[in-house]
Amino acid sequence: MVNSMKMIEKTVTAFTEELASPAPVPGGGGASALAGAIGISLGDMVGELTTGKKKYADVEEDIQALMKRAQALRVKLLGFVDGDAEAFAPLAKAYGIPKDDPTRGAVMESALQVACSVPMDILRTCADAIDIIGEFAAKGSRLAVSDAGCGAILCKAAMQAASLNIYINTKSMKDRALAQALEAEADALLSGYTQKADDIFNSVMAGIRS
Repeated sequence: MVNSMKMIEKTVTAFTEELASPAPVPGGGGASALAGAIGISLGDMVGELTTGKKKYADVEEDIQALMKRAQALRVKLLGFVDGDAEAFAPLAKAYGIPKDDPTRGAVMESALQVACSVPMDILRTCADAIDIIGEFAAKGSRLAVSDAGCGAILCKAAMQAASLNIYINTKSMKDRALAQALEAEADALLSGYTQKADDIFNSVMAGIRS
């Protein structure tokens, strides 16, 4: 049973203790959403350290726009921490239905589809976050560029983690057309954005170490 207190209202210590417990939630989906939120927050930090600086006056308008987008994504990703727990609840319940119950198959199929929904949203949102972080890395303060690199890699990890929570559920879905469509979208996002995150990281690393 999910604690009445929202996951994102817990202390870091309490949240990680629950992650380490045998409770079904929070799990990989919630953890990936939080990782993505931390990643885009680091991107926004680059913006905060850039805006208002005379040296970057020519990109001030762009940075301000990026910050607004980053802040909206952070709120969205934090919402997915609890959203994933809520989406997983029907599946956790469905696993408890006796195998000889004639309703089990339909209930399980519906629950599997719901359980895929938030991880897919996390994947899509983290892709948007990587796009924004890439712009922060290119236009933001050179003194804070390492934070953009950190943010990109955290969002990449969040995407990879969320994808595992999709694939483990699509594997059991009876609706193979839907399962394959979800997998194809996840595959495409992973292929494009894990590479983009690596490119941002490598560019930041090269700039720092040159």
